[in-house]
Amino acid sequence: MDVRRRPPKPPRAEGVTTRHQKNVKEQEKRPPSPTLKASDALPLPLYLTNAIFFTLFFSVAYYLLHRWRDKIRSSTPLHVVTLSEIAAIVSLIASFIYLLGFFGIDFVQSFISRASNEAWDIVEDDEDEQIIPCPPAPIAKLVNPEPVITTLSSVEDEEVIKSVVDGKIPSYSLESKLGDCKRAALIRREALQRMTGRSLQGLPLDGFDYESILGQCCEMPVGYVQIPVGIAGPLLLDGFEYSVPMATTEGCLVASANRGCKAIYASGGATSMLLKDGMTRAPVVRFATAKRASELKFFLEDSDNFETLSVVFNRSSRFARLQHIRCSIAGKNLFIRFSCSTGDAMGMNMVSKGVQNVLEFLQIDFPDMEVIGISGNFCSDKKPAAVNWIEGRGKSVVCEVTIKEEVVKKVLKTNVSTLVELNMLKNLTGSAVAGSLGGFNAHAANIVSAIFIATGQDPAQNVESSHCITMMEAVNDGKDLHISVTMPSIEVGTVGGGTQLASQSACLNLLGVKGASKESPGSNSRLLARIVAGSVLAGELSLMSAIAAGQLVNSHMKYNRSSKEICKAAS
Repeated sequence: MDVRRRPPKPPRAEGVTTRHQKNVKEQEKRPPSPTLKASDALPLPLYLTNAIFFTLFFSVAYYLLHRWRDKIRSSTPLHVVTLSEIAAIVSLIASFIYLLGFFGIDFVQSFISRASNEAWDIVEDDEDEQIIPCPPAPIAKLVNPEPVITTLSSVEDEEVIKSVVDGKIPSYSLESKLGDCKRAALIRREALQRMTGRSLQGLPLDGFDYESILGQCCEMPVGYVQIPVGIAGPLLLDGFEYSVPMATTEGCLVASANRGCKAIYASGGATSMLLKDGMTRAPVVRFATAKRASELKFFLEDSDNFETLSVVFNRSSRFARLQHIRCSIAGKNLFIRFSCSTGDAMGMNMVSKGVQNVLEFLQIDFPDMEVIGISGNFCSDKKPAAVNWIEGRGKSVVCEVTIKEEVVKKVLKTNVSTLVELNMLKNLTGSAVAGSLGGFNAHAANIVSAIFIATGQDPAQNVESSHCITMMEAVNDGKDLHISVTMPSIEVGTVGGGTQLASQSACLNLLGVKGASKESPGSNSRLLARIVAGSVLAGELSLMSAIAAGQLVNSHMKYNRSSKEICKAAS
């Protein structure tokens, strides 16, 4: 996919003077220049020229309509035209172009000018203080932003810092009051150090576009954390190769996933299938009696009512499409689990809007319904839950590959029978003994978290997205290894949230899933989910092989130990 970058923004003036006010002052200083009008180039007076073209336009239009009516009555083909009709058509086009240019350009220019002035108007807050909003940030910027040049002196910065420390200016309002997102982060950082008496030295501040996170990713920033990104692959999945970005601070993780990718590649590649695609939200409502709650349950689960509820739900978005509704009762409380498709977005906000529309609609026929919360944990978001393990949430994916015997021996350094036995005792029996919920795997969460952070997903949704069962079986007379991972609730998106930041956008672009798919809405996010499952398959294969071969401790001692610490210990 091609990566497009907007041109850099010009530096913005600081203080309380808006760009519009500044432009007005500069124009007042400039010497007056002669004003030229389009009508100056006309050979005749403006009113006479307009009258001629108006008359020409309507007269030839009337003539052509009259001629075409006669042709229709006499069954004459319309494409057979005379010389006079050709001249009339040319005159009609010429007069139309003149009228469109004369009146259309003036209208567009006035509209653009008005919109530009309104965009830079000063907005006043509740305390009648002037606020300059930060302009919207680019969707993706693959280069470090230019350093922000401030025009206010350090003395004025010091006054702002003291006001924050004294509580006179709320820390969260610095961006809107200063109009400079980076300067706000710098002042907030210094105020925080003074209030806590602790240094933030080592936490980077420069080299980050703070405007890109305003209002969508992080509030009250004081810097950013650097996480290295490694590349595993190529992962051969469904006939295509993918270089998988993984953001992690754990040694051996990328190397292990890379070895798994190598084994998959040498065996002809993995295959994946998308089983389900639907984000969920489950509000909890309460009635005076359990009978009344049951009546709503029957109403919602009646197929005759689904079409009406779908129309109400789908009004929330162009991409939200209600799939099904599941209900569960606890006394007089009803938990309603809505599931819907969400295009290329992860979709939590989208489904919540749709749920809100349905609840408002239901209260017309159920006025005694009390909405306790838009989320009642029957969803279930960012928590291990059997409902996600069984019903699925987000994307449900299964991925498989058959590893050849020689690859198991040469690349993975073990044998098929040992891997099958280890998987049964560790991933299946051991997890059952531990009472695991969705954790029938070696380390799916490792791979999921690393890809989530690299591609701008919600890291907390690693909880349910890492639900995975790893299966291994000897095939082809026990010579080869069939391994699969089944992941019922991978929650990913390629638009919205952190996916719009420069670094994360670059990682999505590397995978070929950046942004929304125009040809097939939702296909980019579904492909990302399959890549996650394929990467988990590679990670499971490599780690299980390392444990089976007794290499786990040695590899971590080699790759997961800081060379600096070793040098210190030796000295």
